[in-house]
Amino acid sequence: MTYQFSVPCLMGCEGLVADELRFNRFQEVRAENGRVLFRGDMAECARANVNLRCGERVLLQLGAFPAATFDQLFEGVRALPWEQFISRENAFPVKGYSLNSKLFSVPDCQKIIKKAVARRLESVYGQSWFEELGAKCQIQFSLLHDQCEVSLDTTGPALYKRGYKLEAPEATLRETLAAAMVKLARYRGREDFIDPFCGAGTIAIEAAMAANHIAPGARRTFYAENWECIPSGLFERAREEARANEKHERLPLIASDISAEAVELTRENARRAGVEECIQIERADALKLSYEGRSGILMTNPPYGVRLLDVEQARAIYAALGRLTGNAPGLKQYILTSDENFEQIYGRPCDKKRKLYNGMIKCGLYMYFK
Repeated sequence: MTYQFSVPCLMGCEGLVADELRFNRFQEVRAENGRVLFRGDMAECARANVNLRCGERVLLQLGAFPAATFDQLFEGVRALPWEQFISRENAFPVKGYSLNSKLFSVPDCQKIIKKAVARRLESVYGQSWFEELGAKCQIQFSLLHDQCEVSLDTTGPALYKRGYKLEAPEATLRETLAAAMVKLARYRGREDFIDPFCGAGTIAIEAAMAANHIAPGARRTFYAENWECIPSGLFERAREEARANEKHERLPLIASDISAEAVELTRENARRAGVEECIQIERADALKLSYEGRSGILMTNPPYGVRLLDVEQARAIYAALGRLTGNAPGLKQYILTSDENFEQIYGRPCDKKRKLYNGMIKCGLYMYFK
């Protein structure tokens, strides 16, 4: 049986997620604002969870209907086939959001949806109480302009939580955003690649994983694999198939930082990701490196002056880096920052700018490749 799935993603990454899905032979792929849709069976659901680099999670869409009143919300939810997915023992918590809708109270909507699902299950299972001690079937809803959409979260902890990153004392880049940047640069592991402000090592690690075909979800678990409706071993087969395609080759890839703590954090994260031997990790001052005559890719997420340093300190770094890289016409540069005056400070206009979001911070990926 085939279902409609939705992959929420960071704003600006919709086209990249759609490309990923099409490249991996998923069917009926369609990009929308903030998400990408595809159709498939539960094996495709498992494959998407294991292999997607830029998406945030995989939602199984159950239905959409008008919901301008609580009665409409209740009846719309109760009409959905919850018993196909939720057993007598499953936990089924509810979360979601409401925008520009008459039903604006999220807690009230959660209660109505929970009650409607319970009533539906009561009528099917012939019991009036559910202990909810089993596997979690997370219900997600969205209310937008009085239209409700209801889904089940097949993923659990978001897909950017690959499992390799240790907690860092400073702000770090989300893994899915780093993967999107690597995809935009079309890095395949054949040319030199450097991140001179590596921080926790996210960009270099995602680049190494992509170049060596290491699936981001090959070493983690997902909510849906514990549902009774999912054939046993489906997700494990997807993981095994992904692991069979892996390589662990040494790459011309350098991650460096002026901070000794950042270097050690990068090294440990790379070890946990299985790519420590693929990356050259070293302590170095980005503004004392020689870039003249270098070729390949420079991709980095330098301090913004938002959460680390102040604006003037961050801008001094941009200006100095711009002067240093100005003598390297063969070095393609991809720099993520929230500073809208970056090009002026860097010293030259970029060839292309891509609007992206680092968490809630609106950023630009400034690309120099001509």
